[in-house]
Amino acid sequence: MSTGHALLAVGGAFLAAGLIARAGVRIGLPTIPLFMVAGILFGPNTPGLSLVRDPAEMGVLSGLGLVFLLFYLGLEFSVDDLVSGGRKLAVAGTGYLLLNIGGGLAFGFALGWGTREALVVAGAIGISSSAIVTKLLIEAGRMGNPESRLIMGIIVIEDLFLAVYLAVLQPVLGGADGFGAAVLDFAKALLFLLALAAVARWGGRVVTGLFGSADDELLVVCFVGVAVTGAAVAHELGVSDAIGAFMVGAVLGGSGVAPRVHKLVLPLRDAFGALFFFIFGLSIDPRAVGPVVVPVLLAVVVTIALNLGAGLFAAKLHSFDRQQGVDIGLTVLTRGEFSLVLASMAVAAGLDSRVAPFVAGYVLLLAVIGPLAVLRSHELTWLLPARLFAKAGARH
Repeated sequence: MSTGHALLAVGGAFLAAGLIARAGVRIGLPTIPLFMVAGILFGPNTPGLSLVRDPAEMGVLSGLGLVFLLFYLGLEFSVDDLVSGGRKLAVAGTGYLLLNIGGGLAFGFALGWGTREALVVAGAIGISSSAIVTKLLIEAGRMGNPESRLIMGIIVIEDLFLAVYLAVLQPVLGGADGFGAAVLDFAKALLFLLALAAVARWGGRVVTGLFGSADDELLVVCFVGVAVTGAAVAHELGVSDAIGAFMVGAVLGGSGVAPRVHKLVLPLRDAFGALFFFIFGLSIDPRAVGPVVVPVLLAVVVTIALNLGAGLFAAKLHSFDRQQGVDIGLTVLTRGEFSLVLASMAVAAGLDSRVAPFVAGYVLLLAVIGPLAVLRSHELTWLLPARLFAKAGARH
């Protein structure tokens, strides 16, 4: 791609995402699926104007969008809150994974596409999108809510699980040298996360000393460099770049420069976050989804049921009310970047050709349903039978 073509593609992506989202917001639609729809409309898989032939050519920009979304979430996150959650948070996160991964695995076997395919489907159904969850919490204005802290904790536990799941799955799909190598990769990833968590909790003064004297211009340059580098190192160690950026945000969030960084990162988060979802849409081929539309619809129904169950369980565990339980379940409903990674792994491993379009259609449909459900969660709560919430908490 030439420089002129690259600039045209990036500028066109921003304009298309902004104009389509602006039109949709006027009628009450959330921006996330609108950014994705813009990517589909101007992508290589639909008729008409195509901004790029290969979405992979914009992979770095997509990665920056993911980095800034998760870096911002890390700023809002408190390691002390995670530690203080202790056993309850661990039980809530484990319960969420057991319900969703277990349900996804059962659904994968029910499709009858094969054992390896079932493992891919289980991961795609079982793990929520960190990027979309972050954006939803921001859009809904719920970052400061008590249940949002729990949601952030669940996201962290999910991403830690990802390192394990990918380590196990890669040898199964033929992408790793062996189980011993996978265990070594996981150990390195875990040590990296523990080191960043330790700095986030106890290294606030040191981080403040490193960044505190910089003016706003230099502070932006520094925190962007640290966030991107942290994401890259995490990726190389076998952790998702998303969780690497998140942990770097948590490190700065525990320092004295957190309020300044929080303010300065907002424009970067909004701009590159929109680009992330737009580029995600570029990769979706609507024509390939048709033959698997029934499994997609069934998977969406299963996911909604599993997530509401997980939200109810977490609400009961933390003595939240029924509205907070629904908010938890609906906020972590959407699937995204990790599901697509699994789909690409399935293609590379030569698995059933239906897996990739199934994952794409499933993710897109939930990207539309999830944000709409979160923004209208109060109305949805009262449509559900009251007996479902009889033990969800003391406050009704």
